[in-house]
Amino acid sequence: MSQSLDPFGLKLSPKSLLDVLEYRASRQPEQTAYTFLVDGEREEISLTYEELHQRVNSLACHLSTLVAPGERALLLYPPGLDYIIAFFACLQSRLIAVPAYPPRPNKSISRLQEIVKDAQPGLALTTQAVLLKAKDLFTQILNADTLPCLATDVSHPALVKDWETPEINRQTLAFLQYTSGSTGTPKGVMITHGNILHNSALIYNAFTHQSQSKGLVWLPPYHDMGLIGGILQPLYGGFPVILMSPAHFLQKPLRWLQAISHYRATTSGGPDFAYDLCVRKVTAKQKEELDLSSWDLAFNGSEVIRTKTLADFARTFESCGFSQKSFYPCYGLAEATLLVSGGPKTKELLVHSIRKSDLEQHRSLNDVSEAAAVEAVISCGQIRCRQVVIVHPDTLAMCSSDQIGEVWVSDASVALGYWNQDSETRKNFDAYLGTQGPFLRTGDLGFLQDGNLFITGRIKDIIIIRGCNYYPHDIELTVEQSHPAIQSAPGAAFSVEMNGEAKLVIVQEVRRDRLRDLPTQKVMARIRESVAAQHGLQVFSIVLIKPGCIPKTSSGKIQRYACRSLFLNSAFDVIKEHGGNTKANKDC
Repeated sequence: MSQSLDPFGLKLSPKSLLDVLEYRASRQPEQTAYTFLVDGEREEISLTYEELHQRVNSLACHLSTLVAPGERALLLYPPGLDYIIAFFACLQSRLIAVPAYPPRPNKSISRLQEIVKDAQPGLALTTQAVLLKAKDLFTQILNADTLPCLATDVSHPALVKDWETPEINRQTLAFLQYTSGSTGTPKGVMITHGNILHNSALIYNAFTHQSQSKGLVWLPPYHDMGLIGGILQPLYGGFPVILMSPAHFLQKPLRWLQAISHYRATTSGGPDFAYDLCVRKVTAKQKEELDLSSWDLAFNGSEVIRTKTLADFARTFESCGFSQKSFYPCYGLAEATLLVSGGPKTKELLVHSIRKSDLEQHRSLNDVSEAAAVEAVISCGQIRCRQVVIVHPDTLAMCSSDQIGEVWVSDASVALGYWNQDSETRKNFDAYLGTQGPFLRTGDLGFLQDGNLFITGRIKDIIIIRGCNYYPHDIELTVEQSHPAIQSAPGAAFSVEMNGEAKLVIVQEVRRDRLRDLPTQKVMARIRESVAAQHGLQVFSIVLIKPGCIPKTSSGKIQRYACRSLFLNSAFDVIKEHGGNTKANKDC
């Protein structure tokens, strides 16, 4: 067996993530664990395993004097090392960590308010800078009279010598991983130490990591991909990782590729949009300074993976040493800790071509006889969990091999359920297929072929018109490509009911550089023509809106449910609308 199968050299069978941290601190004390790029480029700060262990113990001891084990601790940090220290300190003191974005002026706080309401934390942790900058927001979100808020980057009492870590094992609840809220209110997924360790082993083996690996991650550290894959996986595998803020990547996508080139990273990735952004924003001159030859695993997950995106990226950066075989499409979700399928590494992309007419009927027949009406679906890799089945979401019967259905998962990585939501937990985590189970119902649609998982969409997002099923991301891509004024700008497709009939609505942002000379009538005409030609659908209403108004989750997913609500309440900042009856609103 290869070295990648055991990151501990058969010397450790960890009972918790803290065992892994202690192992690294004792065996690799001087090795750098985490490096954070303060400016997104070369200004860096680092922690060795020994330094991390010491600072975690010190803070954990202090936290134990403030609240009892089992309380929730809300983590409101900007990306950085303070967040990592606080996260592990919560585990060490047996507090249940609740990672979340810190409140920001002029940004919506509704999601954070929902998390606070649901988790009922006994303590909030942050930095002094955030506490001072967002003082009024903290007062608005938190009950300052009853909920203490601690800045952990300032000095706190020295370590109590006789303090002992509470008993922690694989069954101990580690943290609440709140869902993105892309199809509703965010829910707190209860992740145990056992879930983390099991999924970390799956990732380690699937990615064929080893001690010589090196990660480079810009993903939000509050979500499954950024936290489990970007922060906890390197610790589990004993290899270094360089971290940067998502904001620094979005401001200048080149920084991501520059960091990979400079630090010779081997593992990095993100959602599909990140690769597309690099293709559009990195210039030919800037490419001349890049060397991406070390990057042998470029994971792509979290949203629909487009063949065009991968082809464009591979072609654009081939001269920089990037190989198309480095692409690693994968699938996972918060309820399964993270990874469900992926790989194998360095294999050619597996693409399944389906006629759109079959896709509309949830059939996955491989028929390319009508080339103009074919949809290409990329495999999200081989199944890594114990069992994955495809089930009809209504009849709850096993789908045939040529049917698309709901993806159900059974594995030790599957979480305990949703915090304080028993009915939702029973509905989603306690599904049975005959006598088989329990299974996690993912809410995602897909099919299996030769052990490979293909994801086609979300059940809650499916648009059903005249008995046919349409995937919103397919329609959104058609709209995006219909006119240069909206190319690469985000949009949302959804349905509304009018007189008992489902009608298609398109809400589309306009590129900022085309606002002044926007040919609104031509844009709307091209949208209608393209949607009719590609999908055979008539658009009921088109709403063109200003940049930045499409609601997204904190991980960048389009919130179609929220878009529908804004449309029905005439609450978009409208440039031009045709069909429907929404009003302009400047507070999007």
